[in-house]
Amino acid sequence: MIRDRGRIKWTSLMLPEHVKMLRDWANEDMWEKPKEIDEQKLEEMNETMKRAIELKQKVAVYHYNNNEYHYEVVTGTIHSYDLIIKELQLIDEKGEIHEISLKQINDIDLVD
Repeated sequence: MIRDRGRIKWTSLMLPEHVKMLRDWANEDMWEKPKEIDEQKLEEMNETMKRAIELKQKVAVYHYNNNEYHYEVVTGTIHSYDLIIKELQLIDEKGEIHEISLKQINDIDLVD
């Protein structure tokens, strides 16, 4: 019976640089790509933002993090909404200000 040892038998033949490149390549496979948003969803998100600003309600903003290549959620109140630089500033429960580009936002929901 042939016992295949998988990657173990090949790592001794590879240079450390090649092993690092293969690990980086495997990590890239886990990255998420930004999703396209249609016009109807943009209009719905705009209405949610208007309501949250008027009533000063908390919102959950689902946005794409370019540094870590995945989506994350930030919860807080909207501090400002700048159309010139296309950025949303959100203050979370700890008092930290998060500056989120409007292009990276995937969804906005009101939090009760």
